[in-house]
Amino acid sequence: MPRLLRSAFYLPGSNLKAIAKARTLPADAIILDLEDAVAPSAKEIARTQACSAIKDRGFGSREMILRINGMDTEWHAADLAAAMAAAPDGILVPKVSTAEDVVALDRALAAAPTIKLWAMIETCASLANLFEIAALAPTTRLSTFVIGTNDLAKEMRARAVPGRAPLQFALSLAVAAGRANQVALLDGVYNDIDDLEGFESECHQGLNFGFDGKTLIHPKQIDTCNRIYAPSTAEVEWSRAVIAAFELPENASFGAIRLQGRMVERLHLDQARRLVAMAEAMATTFA
Repeated sequence: MPRLLRSAFYLPGSNLKAIAKARTLPADAIILDLEDAVAPSAKEIARTQACSAIKDRGFGSREMILRINGMDTEWHAADLAAAMAAAPDGILVPKVSTAEDVVALDRALAAAPTIKLWAMIETCASLANLFEIAALAPTTRLSTFVIGTNDLAKEMRARAVPGRAPLQFALSLAVAAGRANQVALLDGVYNDIDDLEGFESECHQGLNFGFDGKTLIHPKQIDTCNRIYAPSTAEVEWSRAVIAAFELPENASFGAIRLQGRMVERLHLDQARRLVAMAEAMATTFA
């Protein structure tokens, strides 16, 4: 089954009630946050509570991710050690800006081979190094890019405008680097929790850019996000038709065929297989 990452929901590691509720939420990934959502005075208790929850499991098929504090902070080393003991599916590290950062993190996690590295792309320096960073995925535990649109906009001094015009080049660049190296891609958060129309529009934008899913900050965003980042019934039916057509003996030697009045190439066959596999994975998620 393919990896589902339509929705990745952040919640603070300091909030036990929210952590308990997360066990029932239909998000594909849960990100227990030790960084931005936690005040300095609560860092230690958040670390203890988040790692305890991870050790207890009980989150079903959801990917469990621990966002630790950055490499340049006083909490990073303790967060890393606690993460290795708790063994989440992955750790999300803020402000990964160079290939050297990835190499250093990969080495630091050597004693925990099952933990994947999720890298936050949220600095101007990271944009200049995106392809170099992504190219390490085949030889390290790097698996996912998470675009930190708030921090990136702040560093760029870009204004938050509908459509995210100042950030569109960065979003496209991240998708291109990730796709070139089999790195999964998660779009940044949408800050206006009550603007459901704006949120839906930004989900469609991220899907059109090529993202696998989106990071979220409120439970009411999850269902909309899952719906938009999932293939529609029509897309799945068309994909099954494409697969069936190419499986016919008379089409075995063709690189392109005519199907229902449309020209279909073998590159579309790869896309069709991916969508059908995603639909089948969705059918068993949270069952």
